[in-house]
Amino acid sequence: MIQRPTHPDLSRYQRQLIFNGLGEEGQRKLLASRVAIVGCGATGSALAMLLARAGVGFLRLIDRDFVEMNNLHRQMLFTEADAARGQPKAVAAAEHLRAANSDILIEPVVANFNAGNAIGLVQDVDLILDGTDNFETRYLINDVALKLGLPWVYTGVVASYGMTATIIPDGAAEKVGREATPCLQCLLGPEPPGGGPTCDTAGVIGPIVTLMASISAAEAMKLLTGKGEINRGMLMMDLWDNAFEQFGVAQRNPDCPACGRGEYRFLNADAGSRSVSLCGRNAVQITNPGARVSLPDIARRLQALGAVDVNDYLVRATIDGYELTIFADGRAIIKGTEDPDLAKSLYARYVGA
Repeated sequence: MIQRPTHPDLSRYQRQLIFNGLGEEGQRKLLASRVAIVGCGATGSALAMLLARAGVGFLRLIDRDFVEMNNLHRQMLFTEADAARGQPKAVAAAEHLRAANSDILIEPVVANFNAGNAIGLVQDVDLILDGTDNFETRYLINDVALKLGLPWVYTGVVASYGMTATIIPDGAAEKVGREATPCLQCLLGPEPPGGGPTCDTAGVIGPIVTLMASISAAEAMKLLTGKGEINRGMLMMDLWDNAFEQFGVAQRNPDCPACGRGEYRFLNADAGSRSVSLCGRNAVQITNPGARVSLPDIARRLQALGAVDVNDYLVRATIDGYELTIFADGRAIIKGTEDPDLAKSLYARYVGA
């Protein structure tokens, strides 16, 4: 494993060192900090880029997906070469960030963040950042943060509109020297919001991604250093209409299922095998927690059936008009259908795990 220098050269952070809000003390706190970013798409990759360059000492990048050409207009960290190679986003992000800052440690994790692995992936960090694209996963992050006493920052974007909120559970308040805040379920209700526009139905422009990621990255730096005034509300911005709103948040709801009653429903959910359609992509993801597959063996089996590409992280095969991308943890993304039953059938037929 690459070791971070014991006495890093701070000269690369000179412009941060002379910023009164940070100084040398703040910079050293950043270098000693550990952050997990859940999701390395548009928002997550921008968060990772900002914090790596700022000198956060350890970044764990967690993402289930791979780079495609239609990501590149808004996912600023990736290149056409990453898409051509079908690189997992976490791996491609880590490669580019190491080239930008070799003094920090970056751990890519190619996995679906779920109830079965969530605690293990974040229990050794100081802060969780939301780079996901769905509220079910955000509610899971909320549960994990409450259970472990970790602060986290919610960030969402769609079209030209973005939102962010900084969440500090009771168990994290003393550690970060801040007053506790309501949790995400207090703010948005006990069920994940649904039925609204998504990036796949309403689109998204790059500037709102980088704007919201910048605000959330600044919140992260404040939490990690104990300096500056954090966002104690919900920030909302629409760049196309030049609208800016900030809503203060009420006190924590004592009857909130998550932070009030400690039910952690999303963390305690069944983490077994399941399928989910990926909105707007004509694809279904199949998860099979606990399974391990041999990518070379699968590649050899499928070569007689169609075009196959393989790398250290995945096998991609095109068979009978369907594109199967299979990961070492047994997970697969099957493009060419939105029918979960058909996707399960194709998975059983060609993966067999």
